[in-house]
Amino acid sequence: MNEEIIEEVAVATEETNNEPHRAMMDEIVEGPVIAVGKAAVYIDLKPFGTGIIYGREFIAARDLIRKTNIGDLIKAKVVDVENEDGYVELSLKEAKQALIWNEADIAIKGKTMFDLTIKDANKGGLIIDWQGVSGFLPASQLKPEHYPRVEDSDKDKILQELKKLVGTKIAVTMISANPKDGKLIFSEKDGSPEERQEVISKYAVGDELDCEVTGIVDFGVFLKIEDGLEGLVHISELDWGLVEDPRQMFKLKDKVKAKIIDIKDGKISLSIKALKDNPWKSFESTLKKGDVVKGVVIKYNKHGALVSIKEGVAGLVHHSTFGSEEKLREALQLGRTYPFTVTLFEPKEQRMTLVYGEQKVEEDAGEKPVEEK
Repeated sequence: MNEEIIEEVAVATEETNNEPHRAMMDEIVEGPVIAVGKAAVYIDLKPFGTGIIYGREFIAARDLIRKTNIGDLIKAKVVDVENEDGYVELSLKEAKQALIWNEADIAIKGKTMFDLTIKDANKGGLIIDWQGVSGFLPASQLKPEHYPRVEDSDKDKILQELKKLVGTKIAVTMISANPKDGKLIFSEKDGSPEERQEVISKYAVGDELDCEVTGIVDFGVFLKIEDGLEGLVHISELDWGLVEDPRQMFKLKDKVKAKIIDIKDGKISLSIKALKDNPWKSFESTLKKGDVVKGVVIKYNKHGALVSIKEGVAGLVHHSTFGSEEKLREALQLGRTYPFTVTLFEPKEQRMTLVYGEQKVEEDAGEKPVEEK
């Protein structure tokens, strides 16, 4: 870069630095290229200042930078709002990734259909590629004509059937995008919204159905309602008690009864626990704030410890009542039974908070309800 360009960049930087510095970390910004050097690209980001792509970010985007000319508009992600030289440091690579995930979010909301080629298969489903990001199509999200129906749900046989689809194109919609983990989840079942809506219109919230388990995942269980139509029972709707692994409760082809609790955006949400007696009701008139109960510690979470006083009824002991999470875990061991005092009890909301031991609870005392699971 010659001395005239360096001087232009310096003047531009001095002028824009007099403006309020409003650029934010991780924000996607856009501006024209004002200079291209051997190791840096400068972008006019008025009124934020002058942006710079250099160092590792320059190397990572060198193929794109080779095609860049003065005046070209560039979108980049802010990685430092003001470095030691007064520039806004930018990343083209991270901006591209951010824009891809933004497109993914739009595709999910718009139920956009894609014809994508199947790259590979594993025992759980199919691997497909979208915008350079590897995506996953679970076997449970395949249409009946593509779903591998094999004897005894043998995983090796399932894999053999899935591999027959490698190299073919399939019409899918995106149903989940997690930029943090770099994961995309697709479904073939949402490929024909009109046809699906016609089938779904036969059902209503409150319907009780005889179903069959067709898929088990970490977050719940998929149930077959009829050919070509499935619903999801979220892990929180499997049972009144704590469920950590749905695979311990169900297996493929199990026959279960479920209740429709929601129909939204072409998807049916089901509940199995809604057809069971609610254990919280048995405490509605017998348990109140200040009562002392015995409970067993069943789980630690980020808030503290979950304590079960009856199958399906659990309350939270917040770690702040011990001063720290470490002290709570030292005092309350998993699987052990201890006395606790109720500090908040809302059976209709299925919320309860506890403190360790027998303690006097003031009338206006209590803890802010916290999600238990």
